[in-house]
Amino acid sequence: MNRTEPISRRERPAKPALSRAAIVDAASIVLKRDGADKLTMRRVAAELDTGPASLYVYVKNTAALHALLIDRLLGNLDLGWDETEPWRTRLHRVLSDYESLLVQYPDLARTALFVWPDGPHYLDLIELLLRLLQGAGANMHTAAWAVDLLLQHASSTAAEWAARASGTGQDIRDLTTTLESADLNRHPVLASMGPGPFTRGDPEERSRWAEDALIDGILSHQSQ
Repeated sequence: MNRTEPISRRERPAKPALSRAAIVDAASIVLKRDGADKLTMRRVAAELDTGPASLYVYVKNTAALHALLIDRLLGNLDLGWDETEPWRTRLHRVLSDYESLLVQYPDLARTALFVWPDGPHYLDLIELLLRLLQGAGANMHTAAWAVDLLLQHASSTAAEWAARASGTGQDIRDLTTTLESADLNRHPVLASMGPGPFTRGDPEERSRWAEDALIDGILSHQSQ
C-alpha cells in the first residue's frame, strides 16, 4: 500500500523579505488591477502572501500606504525645470499634471487632501515648486506656505473632478437647479445673475484662473 509522502516546509521556496519598497510594489499592483477603492492592507498582504499584521511593521496604516503610493505615482511626472520655460507657465503645467494624475484615482485624490506623500518624488515636487515661486520673487517663508496652498487647491480640484468622473459626485445640473431656485426678494443679486456665471468654463479654464488668483495673491502678500 502506497503512502503519501509528507512534503517538508523546508523544500518550499523562501518568500522574499518584506520591505517598504516591496509593499509599495504590491500596492501598485492592487491599484492597477482592482482600483484605489480596493486598496487595503489586507489585499496588499494577500498579494505578498503574508498577513496584514506583518505590513504594519513597515507601514503604520492605510493612509501611510497611500502617502507612499502617491509618491511612487509622482515619479511619473516631469519635475524638472531648465529655467527657459517662463516660471508661471511651468507652474501651471506641473499643477495641471498633478491634478491629472490624481483624477485617475479618486480615493487617492481624497487622501491627498490630508496626507503628505512620503518619499523622494514628493520632495522633487516641492523642490520644483519652491524654485518656481522663488523665481517669481517670493521670499523663503512665502514660498513655503504657498507650496501647501497650491497643492491643497490642486488636490481638492482633483478630488472633485475624480468624484464626478467616477459617478460618485454631484452633477453640475444639481447646482444649476439649486441656483435657479433663488428667490428674487430674498436673494436679489443671485436671482438676477442666474446660474450661468457659476457654471461657465471648463475645468482647465477654471483651474488656471484659480491658480493665477492664488499666485498673484501670494506674491502680493509676502510672509515675514
